[in-house]
Amino acid sequence: MNQVKEHREPRDAATSTLPGHAHGHHGRDHDASGAHDVHDKHEGHSPGMFRDRFWLSLLLTLPVVYFSKMIQEWFGYTAPTFPGSEWVAPILGSVIFVYGGSPFLKGAAQEIRSRQPGMMLLIGMAITVAFVASATTTLGWFDLEFWWELAALITIMLLGHWMEMRAIGQARGALSALADLLPDDAERVVGDGVETIPVGQLEVGDTVLVRPGGRIPADGEILSGDVEVDESMVTGESQPVSKAPGDRVVAGTVATDNSVRVRVEAVGENTALAGIQRLVAQAQESRSRAQVLADRAAAWLFYIAVASAAVTVVVWLFVGRADEAVVRTVAVLVIACPHALGLAIPLVISISTGMAARNGILVKDRLALERMRNVDVVLFDKTGTLTKGSHRVSGIASLDGDDARVLDMAAAVESDSEHPLARAIVAAARENGKMRTATEFKSMSGRGVEALIEGERIAVGGPALIRERDLSVPDQFTSSVEEWKKRGAAVLYVIEGGLITGALSLEDEIRPESREAVEQLHRLGVDVAMITGDARQVAEAVGSELGIDQVLAEVLPEDKHSKVEELQKQGMKVAMVGDGVNDAPALAQADVGIAIGAGTDVAIESAGIVLASDDPRGVVGIRKLSEAGYRKMLQNLAWAAGYNVLAIPAAAGAFAWAGFVLPPAAAAVLMSASTVIVAINAQFLRRLELRPVA
Repeated sequence: MNQVKEHREPRDAATSTLPGHAHGHHGRDHDASGAHDVHDKHEGHSPGMFRDRFWLSLLLTLPVVYFSKMIQEWFGYTAPTFPGSEWVAPILGSVIFVYGGSPFLKGAAQEIRSRQPGMMLLIGMAITVAFVASATTTLGWFDLEFWWELAALITIMLLGHWMEMRAIGQARGALSALADLLPDDAERVVGDGVETIPVGQLEVGDTVLVRPGGRIPADGEILSGDVEVDESMVTGESQPVSKAPGDRVVAGTVATDNSVRVRVEAVGENTALAGIQRLVAQAQESRSRAQVLADRAAAWLFYIAVASAAVTVVVWLFVGRADEAVVRTVAVLVIACPHALGLAIPLVISISTGMAARNGILVKDRLALERMRNVDVVLFDKTGTLTKGSHRVSGIASLDGDDARVLDMAAAVESDSEHPLARAIVAAARENGKMRTATEFKSMSGRGVEALIEGERIAVGGPALIRERDLSVPDQFTSSVEEWKKRGAAVLYVIEGGLITGALSLEDEIRPESREAVEQLHRLGVDVAMITGDARQVAEAVGSELGIDQVLAEVLPEDKHSKVEELQKQGMKVAMVGDGVNDAPALAQADVGIAIGAGTDVAIESAGIVLASDDPRGVVGIRKLSEAGYRKMLQNLAWAAGYNVLAIPAAAGAFAWAGFVLPPAAAAVLMSASTVIVAINAQFLRRLELRPVA
């Protein structure tokens, strides 16, 4: 059972490619933007490393700043002098450069070796130039004071990268949180007793006892006991879900009120929880177009900064100001550090991925999430998506007006049948109270069933049965039966003493959330279509009830993807929502494939996004998150890029003729301010409400 151990150690999963799921085909846009094609500037780094270096650098920076002559002049104080006091700034500044600056220097070297200049190289250049200028000033070659700017710059950079790594770690922490959902031990039923064993020793076929308040240790089926299960940690739904014998349960969910016995059907990497972990890991490894754009912008900014620095040196040397040439060059390189640009996209992605996972939206492909904002039409599969895929009693007609008796008699006869329609009738009768008892049950293949109730033989069946017995539907409920048939409902008749005494209509039950999902998508400006293999009259009835814009009926499973393609040829961006099994080709063909209600089969290769719950309103949450996340990315990119466009000329001294120059220290402060603005703006994304309101 090593598989269980592996999925309980999520850090490795977050940074490595998982077998069998590394390149899940989505059918579209798998290009060179994959994470494996791009050098990771934070490879080998951790939030703790940046945190430790930041705090030590900050402690060392304080005396460097305090003993700075420039700072003393600004604030009008005099620092104490003692033998060697003039070496406080050079010594501590050198320590900060070596210790605090080493991650940036190593990153710069890696970018040079990989010929992919970017943020690390710019930072490395800025702190190296500042250090060389500071050291030469100490040696008396220049009349400049850079130690405090160097110390402050490195400390600010460490703080910014610590923030970035924490943001990225929050998304990766979703894996740890998922692993923590599993209990360490399970109570396996052995004979008349139970034994406590590690979860890793469970095998398929075992029966486990789950006590009130306990977590279910593996995916399985309830054998005995009725229970309310808290599935919020997996599906995002806040309300407990009622479960009865025969229902499936998922590892990591909580039995809130009663004890149940569960037969184990999946363990280790085959559980829903492990599948969710794989999806979260894949989402972290995948890269967005906006991130690729930001990386390219950082590379271009490197060339712009180098060119600007070169021009700055030449111009200031030309006017005979060697000291200003050094100062301006350092200021240009400092202010050009694209830290805000580097943080603009990863922070938004980290926050949005984490928010999605907490709300039961599992983003497997970030490109799919980005495309969702441009979708023109959401195409829902009907059965199992907009409907529950199971029948319910939707109408009753009776000869004597006693509808309750008709339902009771039909349920008693059907109680021993395993047919789905029979189970729907029995379930409806149980809601009304205690059923009658039937004996001598007999199944008539293709026609119906019959049984003995209180000495009278009662039959329940469809049109074939009444044709066989040459019966006619009573006039009292002919109109009701005709209306049911127009809706595509299944109609069963109750026959007593050679007469039809009642009729029942049974229809695929529409999910109560489906209407709200359609209405909310319409409010967002998205059309809604439905595709199904059902007869047109059945499909039209469901479409009319839900307010569907377009109904595609009588479509074979193998033809669904061609229907998606037809919509795309009409110029529409299509999101396909299905169960991820029969709808796999259509999910892959769509611009965005969304698997809904994946349950214990969350590792669906054809979908870019998986909804852990059956609630179709989750599609609305995906659309909202896509739009809001994209807005934040654009805002951050615009601010970060625009800031550099204006700041670099100012740092180079382009406005010196007007008496305005930007010192390197001020450049460092502005750079830091830009980073803080980007970080705060990204945090506003957390205010977005994704969870459906019940």
